[in-house]
Amino acid sequence: MASVPSLAVSGGATAAATSFPAADARRPPPSSVAVVDKSNSNGRSIQAAHNGGGEEAALRPLDVEEAMGMLREGKTVRSAMYVPLLHRCVEAGSLGDARAVHGHMVKTGTSTDMFVATYLVNAYMRCGASRDARSMFDGMPEKNVVTWTALITGYTLNLQPAAAMEVFVEMLEAGRYPSHFTLGGTLNACSASDNVGLGKQVHGYTIKYGAESITSIGNSLCRLYAKSGSLESAMRTFRRVPDKNVITWTTMISACAEDENYVELGLTLFLDMLMDGGMPNEFTLTSVMSLCGTRLDLNLGKQVQALCFKIGCETNLPVKNSTMYLYLRKGETEEAMRLVDEMEDASIITWNAMISGYAQIMETAKDDLHARSRGFQALKIFRNLKRSSMKPDLFTFSSILSVCSAMMALEQGEQIHAQTIKTGFLSDVVVNSALVNMYNKCGCIEDATKAFVEMSTRTLVTWTSMISGYSQHGRPQEAIQLFEDMRFAGVKPNEITFVSVLSACSYAGLVEEAERYFNMMKEEYKIEPIVDHYGCMIDMFVRLGRLDDAFSFIKRTGFEPNEAIWSSLVAGCRSHGNMEFAFYAADRLLELKPKGVETYVLLLNMYISSGRWHDVARVRKLMKQEDLGILRDRSWITIKDKVYFFRANDKTHERSDDLYQLLENLLEKAKIIGYEPYQNAELSDSEDDEKPAAGSLKNHSERLAVALGLLQTPPGATIRVTKNITMCRDCHSSIKFFSLLANREIVVRDSKRLHKFKDGQCSCGDFSALL
Repeated sequence: MASVPSLAVSGGATAAATSFPAADARRPPPSSVAVVDKSNSNGRSIQAAHNGGGEEAALRPLDVEEAMGMLREGKTVRSAMYVPLLHRCVEAGSLGDARAVHGHMVKTGTSTDMFVATYLVNAYMRCGASRDARSMFDGMPEKNVVTWTALITGYTLNLQPAAAMEVFVEMLEAGRYPSHFTLGGTLNACSASDNVGLGKQVHGYTIKYGAESITSIGNSLCRLYAKSGSLESAMRTFRRVPDKNVITWTTMISACAEDENYVELGLTLFLDMLMDGGMPNEFTLTSVMSLCGTRLDLNLGKQVQALCFKIGCETNLPVKNSTMYLYLRKGETEEAMRLVDEMEDASIITWNAMISGYAQIMETAKDDLHARSRGFQALKIFRNLKRSSMKPDLFTFSSILSVCSAMMALEQGEQIHAQTIKTGFLSDVVVNSALVNMYNKCGCIEDATKAFVEMSTRTLVTWTSMISGYSQHGRPQEAIQLFEDMRFAGVKPNEITFVSVLSACSYAGLVEEAERYFNMMKEEYKIEPIVDHYGCMIDMFVRLGRLDDAFSFIKRTGFEPNEAIWSSLVAGCRSHGNMEFAFYAADRLLELKPKGVETYVLLLNMYISSGRWHDVARVRKLMKQEDLGILRDRSWITIKDKVYFFRANDKTHERSDDLYQLLENLLEKAKIIGYEPYQNAELSDSEDDEKPAAGSLKNHSERLAVALGLLQTPPGATIRVTKNITMCRDCHSSIKFFSLLANREIVVRDSKRLHKFKDGQCSCGDFSALL
């Protein structure tokens, strides 16, 4: 779009524009429509004449149909009296009536009256007929600033902001001067179309002609900059507005609520608003409650909830939704459900907030058992939603698919996939991306690929999810090829995309390609490496046994490895028999005072197997100092919509004797074809037993879950197990043999990655089992 020419804001234009809102549909309609008889030369109204006259009696209100009927009987109206008729058309949203009034205006010759014609442009726009409005506008012999403004604001109202900005440029090129209403409408169009460039030019004119201090202009500017992601510019504009109203404050508070980096600023603004004597409305309080949810500050949320009661907006649905969401995020599920039960007008937003809230607290649950219970609650809410009068929308489907991904709930995910097809939401890119991610997380790379290929539109998130899926499933070449396809399609990778492609290079041992992509990331895309990128490079060198290169890379790049990378180095060096490097990495790891229980188990395994009892004592002492608790081994398997839960050494299942007997048989057969038990140092799963036991346990939780899958699923069916911690080496090795002996595909997703066992091989390349 061309840049706007120079303009001035004249006082006369402003005054003219100020009169236009009197015809706005938001104002109460006039009390009557005055109808005049043609034969009555003095122009008195029919009703007044009938009453006999001197003073005109109060007029009876007429609706559009009645008024038009009187017109067809040979009566006419003063030109200004078309306005209430058009107002009734706008109120009813009746385009047909508006066109009928227009036809009569043409017949009586009043359509050339600029005032009435301008209102007709406004009426057409508010009835959604932008083409009729433009045609009317183009046919007007004269136009004033109000007419131009009606067209600009109308286009924005009808979601045609580009057309609104074009009209603004036309207006300036025609030598007409905008009022502050025009400038505000144009700024709103710039916000709607994300055209910050034109918005900045309009901002320049508001400064030049002293309109920036007008509150409505300041509000529009704040909205423009906040929506474009420039909160700093929005704040500068906000501070220059002398007379801030509730819209000004709410605009900025809402903008902060949409960016978690500005939570504290948003809450500070809210306090400033109260200190300044401002009275928040339901929109303000909804945003403030969202800020409390992001901050997970229930105490402040309760104070805001009390304020809602004080000012009488506690029954407002958005306020109740955001309050309920805060309680859910804090794990106060009973209070959250109480709020829902009290809602008589729950909307789909309410249902979505409940599902999303449970999905969020899955990530912050104190343990995996609580996390899964929250996931089941989300699935239950989704089921109840389907049974209600409400219909799921794209946000519902994307949220519940994310829950299925986290729980590896493939059967439920497949059912939801079918519903997205039935309801037509599968065409939405967000839903389809969530579907691709769900299939990837459940170990169904073929289904994920099919969903990806069938997408008509792909986002960076979708591409990255699919590249990561190929990498996780041990298909590095396909991951690298897809990365190149993405670049060829003109999609710019981000830092997460590079983590996925570097991980694929690590799997395949493609050192030259990994180094090329690492340099490409820095030089071509100007992305500074983060610890995950360094970790992929080090994993690659360790996989290949190039331990000197791994330590050289750390020294050359100068980055500080974190707990995960040092753990990987310890395990890798130990696997390759280089205990000198393993002990060095272990010392660096202990200097960090690691927080993960699994890390200490890894170190204990290494020190015990090496007979370094002094180091064993040192590790145990540090564990007590850090108060890390014990390593809890948990696994889940879903069979026919029923979830089975196992602990280590679990004998609570009704078929536990069969499970243990099956495991004994499988392990004996596995030994014949090459399985060698791996000696682990196990931390007891009992709070009372602090003594670690040496030796390989045959009954880890994932083994029991796999055994149940072998017993209770049809031959050839894929077994899918979720585990809360990293698989130990012995279980990893044994399940590889189980997949071969049973001729089954076995998928185990542990806390680090997805393992897909088939024909005695694992998709991780045997590098991921550290304990």
